[in-house]
Amino acid sequence: MDRGGALPQCRRVPMFRNGGSQAAALARLLPRTENGRLTPASTELARLRALKPGLHVHDDPALNAEPPIALLGEAITPAEAFFVRNNGDVPVVGREDDWVLTIDGEVERPARWTLAALRERFETVTLTAVLECAGNGRSQFSPATDGLPWRLGAVGCARWTGVRLADVLADAGVRPGAVYAGHHSPDRLIADPSRPALSRGLPIAKALAPETLVAFAMNGEPLPRLHGGPLRIVAPGFPGSAWQKWLDRVELRPCEHDGEKMGGTNYRLPTAPVAPGEPLDPSRFAVITDMPVKSLITAPLEGFTVTCGERLTVAGFGWSGAIPLAGVRVSGDGGVNWQDATLEDGDGPFAWRRFSADLVVAQPGAMSVLAQARDVQGQVQPLEIVWNPRGYCNNQVHRVAGTAREG
Repeated sequence: MDRGGALPQCRRVPMFRNGGSQAAALARLLPRTENGRLTPASTELARLRALKPGLHVHDDPALNAEPPIALLGEAITPAEAFFVRNNGDVPVVGREDDWVLTIDGEVERPARWTLAALRERFETVTLTAVLECAGNGRSQFSPATDGLPWRLGAVGCARWTGVRLADVLADAGVRPGAVYAGHHSPDRLIADPSRPALSRGLPIAKALAPETLVAFAMNGEPLPRLHGGPLRIVAPGFPGSAWQKWLDRVELRPCEHDGEKMGGTNYRLPTAPVAPGEPLDPSRFAVITDMPVKSLITAPLEGFTVTCGERLTVAGFGWSGAIPLAGVRVSGDGGVNWQDATLEDGDGPFAWRRFSADLVVAQPGAMSVLAQARDVQGQVQPLEIVWNPRGYCNNQVHRVAGTAREG
């Protein structure tokens, strides 16, 4: 989470000045079909099921889906197995050539960039990075918390291609008073299309970090619309909420950005423990920035069987946020005994890393296989979940249950 001092607070300034211009602007922003009608959610759902047939679709007005762990065994997660997270509608995107990114706010030279102009003007960069929803694993919290009950599939690792946000901002001339980058896009709340679905941002240090991209490709292909195409933010180590999709404006702010879902307890963790049912004081919450160290067992899968005397290969991935991953250890007896796993090199500092270990199965009966990752500062995944009222950043050890049978 953000460990810096308190930032100046901005007063929200309305985007539109009068009813007529507001209506006209919203008419341009709302997702449309060819006949001008709003795109039905059922149409988007059908498209998702066709493109990503293996995903579990959550019961929510917005389109949200995640893969089973069985689809997450690749070092580079294919687009068809990548989770989908939305807070509102999925805007219909026209021709990529018509998409414009505006840079304004605390800059010397406000600018407007087409996708082609971005490619021509700035160096193209490709990096591999984990993208994880802050609510991944929320279904494991007890008592239950607000928010979608994500299982463990709201995470993936992809190759992202784009230009450095720092280069784009430097070209515009960052003013000394800029402390935050606010991000904007045309997706709207389904219940209230007059409001943006999400407008979050990054502290200026992260916005200017060399790994932060304005991305236009994923795994070597044009960025799919379901994943924010034609342009999105890539902010390795930060939660998915900071990776703004359908990016059409970056506004440098003299204060912490106050866009939709930036305030209150949205995407924030309490700075001190909060008991279930305790009244929430938003002033005691801090924005989630770096994600915690974590692991995912991709083999064996839940419900496995193994014969006593055989070796059981435990494999999966470990990753972390701003602090590099140091290692992963595994247990075949619920955490009584542990052994270090072999950890492969990742595809760069922001990719997840494959681990594997062979366990000797000696006793018949129920088995509980665990994986526990640690970072270079010694922080480890907790054995039990650390509860918080919004169900964010669940990084308890991953457990997989199975059975050992007599040989």
